[in-house]
Amino acid sequence: MRNNSYYLFISLLLITTFYEGASQKIIDSLISFPMFSAAYMVQIPDGDLAKRYGINSNIGGSFIFKTKNNVFFEFNTNFIFGDKLKGDATHLFDSIKTSNGMIINEHGEYAKIRTFERGYFIGSKIGTILFLKYPNPNSGLLLMGGAGILQHKIRIENDGNNAPQILGEYKLGYDKMRYGFALSEFIGYIYFSRNQIINFYAGFEFYQAFTKSGREWDFNLRKKDTGKYKDLLHSIKVGWIIPIYKRAATNYYY
Repeated sequence: MRNNSYYLFISLLLITTFYEGASQKIIDSLISFPMFSAAYMVQIPDGDLAKRYGINSNIGGSFIFKTKNNVFFEFNTNFIFGDKLKGDATHLFDSIKTSNGMIINEHGEYAKIRTFERGYFIGSKIGTILFLKYPNPNSGLLLMGGAGILQHKIRIENDGNNAPQILGEYKLGYDKMRYGFALSEFIGYIYFSRNQIINFYAGFEFYQAFTKSGREWDFNLRKKDTGKYKDLLHSIKVGWIIPIYKRAATNYYY
């Protein structure tokens, strides 16, 4: 009986060791796999962008591929939104307002108009991990850099669409849309858990966009905006990762 208990204990120990080794193999060594991520950013504008907008939010999604050499390739799209306008963005309709600062709609009433910041970034990045040993060599300090297209404008909403002065083609003359080539950098920490559930990254992301007007006419300037602008964004970013890879097999023969 004592010998049987001894052999049973050894068998259970071996099975447990093999099982844990299989389930951790994929994260205890450098591996390649694709992943999807969703991210949120709080962004502080700088440069020419700060003359028109305040702090905004940014949400986005990415497809990322990680190689065995800890090189990351990312393709991402981000949506920019906010409601903190300043500078010339608060004087969009001065030329068509009444003496008390209102716009008259087609019914002879005061139009209800709201304005917001809207924009997007589409681009790609490449980066690497300066890996740490805990909890696994696929986690660590993540450095990335890339480029893409940044666009931003003022969204104009008119309840009932009953103010013809700011509808259709006329609206385009007020929305201050700019776009252009942008550089982007990220520095932060990326983490992959052993249970494949808690996977995330957090850090700082920066944008430098070289933009110009995308409209043929600016009603405030009473001419086409021919200026060249440097729009900057400094971001605090957090993201959730969904890695796509198979668990190692857990069937063993002994």
